[in-house]
Amino acid sequence: MSPTDATITWEDLSAPEIAAIGSEPGSIAVLPFGSTEQHGNHLPVFTDTLLATAVSRLGAERVADSIPVAVTPSLWTGYSPHHLPFGGTITVGFDTLMALLEDVAASVLDNGFDALLLVNGHGGNGPLVTAATSTIGEAHPDADILSVTYFTLAQAFIDDIRDSGPGGMSHGGEFETSLMLHLHPDRVDVDQADADYLDEPYTHGLDDMMAGGPLSVYRSFDAYSDSGAIGDPGLATAEKGAEIFERLGDELEAILTEIHEQNRS
Repeated sequence: MSPTDATITWEDLSAPEIAAIGSEPGSIAVLPFGSTEQHGNHLPVFTDTLLATAVSRLGAERVADSIPVAVTPSLWTGYSPHHLPFGGTITVGFDTLMALLEDVAASVLDNGFDALLLVNGHGGNGPLVTAATSTIGEAHPDADILSVTYFTLAQAFIDDIRDSGPGGMSHGGEFETSLMLHLHPDRVDVDQADADYLDEPYTHGLDDMMAGGPLSVYRSFDAYSDSGAIGDPGLATAEKGAEIFERLGDELEAILTEIHEQNRS
């Protein structure tokens, strides 16, 4: 554990240290959450949680010298019923996860933080995190409640990095596999990286993680893929993952800086 980690990571801080951070003007608590769900045959089921946590900590480390910030332990389960046919998935109901986020947020904010940023790592949590931002915000009017699905931050720069076409950066595809090769190479089995490009029959549906259409469509994942992975993991590299990670850090650093500026008076 580095000294920077010890200053931002909730589980490494004492209760008085957390209270001291929360009492500072413009203080921010960051709550990462993802899922435990299958990611094909080549990635671990904890991929979404690992990546949301890593990006959250990177952004917080970038600003820790000038902004009072703490990153909570990650919530490791999500809303993932569409992944159940492949096994390995631990999901909870929509209402259960909503209540869990609301309760955890209330406990975090009890420590005096001026703002709470939810950092989501699972696409299936998207509608839920948007709703939770509203319900938590209504319950805690004295704090700024915000949320972001971390991989959407890459939309501004991903065309400079990706080699796959539309559909190649989906579940367990070029994007997530590159990040995992950079951050957790020992957890990637490249020899098992079988996946299908996303083939959504609705014209206005999702293209991939970086190009969402206006139409929401529900299907079980076995309707899209034989392996459980969608995209082009064969194009993933650790070098791409390193660049994606650092540029995601740039984006989250900018968001945290703006939240602090809005709340420090």
